[in-house]
Amino acid sequence: MLANMNIVDFLEKTASSDPVPGGGSISALSAAAAASLSEMVANLTIGRKEYAAVEEEMKEIAKEAHIYRDKLVKDIDKDSDAYKQVLKAFKLPKGTEEEKSHRKKAVQEGLKNASLVPLSVAKDAFKIMELAGNVIKKGNKNAATDGAVAAMMARTAVLSALYNVKTNLSSIKDIDFVNEVAKQVKLMESEIKKKEKDILSNIDL
Repeated sequence: MLANMNIVDFLEKTASSDPVPGGGSISALSAAAAASLSEMVANLTIGRKEYAAVEEEMKEIAKEAHIYRDKLVKDIDKDSDAYKQVLKAFKLPKGTEEEKSHRKKAVQEGLKNASLVPLSVAKDAFKIMELAGNVIKKGNKNAATDGAVAAMMARTAVLSALYNVKTNLSSIKDIDFVNEVAKQVKLMESEIKKKEKDILSNIDL
């Protein structure tokens, strides 16, 4: 599993001619890192008397960020597996009409799955930005820049995951599916940069 590799080996594999892990897996990794940093700032706030008023909120943020982190680590492999599914479908035989029909269906199903995985990553990363914004505003001020990095990593994860969604949508024939997913993509793209700007405005440097 990709997620169980050490950092050096993971980066070496990413740099190789193997198409996986690719941009989708890196998007999930970026989102997981953002969740980790948000969790860290929350944990650095918990137990400090000057932040007693927000302790329960920070505990909830730490818990939520941990859940996202675990989910996104799994998405590193999930995205690569989705890509492999598409490649496998394209290699199916197409000698007869029946084989062509089966291959076409398998390709389309693979492309849909390869769209939905990064879409899920983007949605989770978007929510992680909100967690980062809260730890910046209310958490340990000595770790505010760590929260800022979390917000920026999450923003990158959102946009990069959405790029992977869009590249797959261009090959999907199901118009209803494409329109619905494209609508969600457009909404997140229109909101993400403003959200990052609003969050980072709370950093006093």
